[in-house]
Amino acid sequence: MPTGRLESVSTTIAERAWCVVVPHHARGAHVARHRLAHELDTLITEDRLDDAVAIAAELVGNAVRHAAPLPGDVIRVAWRLLPDDTLEIRVTDGGSPAGPELRVAAPDAVDGRGLTIVAALATHWGVERDGLGQCVWATL
Repeated sequence: MPTGRLESVSTTIAERAWCVVVPHHARGAHVARHRLAHELDTLITEDRLDDAVAIAAELVGNAVRHAAPLPGDVIRVAWRLLPDDTLEIRVTDGGSPAGPELRVAAPDAVDGRGLTIVAALATHWGVERDGLGQCVWATL
């Protein structure tokens, strides 16, 4: 017999994660941008999606220009949407001797602004290194 009591059901949104392997080539940034945009299109706001696409493009572009590839001449791009709505983007490559760092580009310079753009759009960013290479990550 029903008691008339309402019970609340707690639902937790699970973490969602994606990973794509792209060529260690300029077209790798194109592939990563389009895949990320397609997967997140209905999950986050348009403004956040624009920022996420820009961050992914900059990180992949930097990996192509400044770092060695992973075995197979590729770069791994991963992103995950956490239950608290944090989006984390990770780009893993074979590493570089100097490692990524913020630079101050001259006003007429044609490059050198990638990590400055990432730092401006992201909540946090950083670099992790292991025996296989390095991962540059950003959250927003």
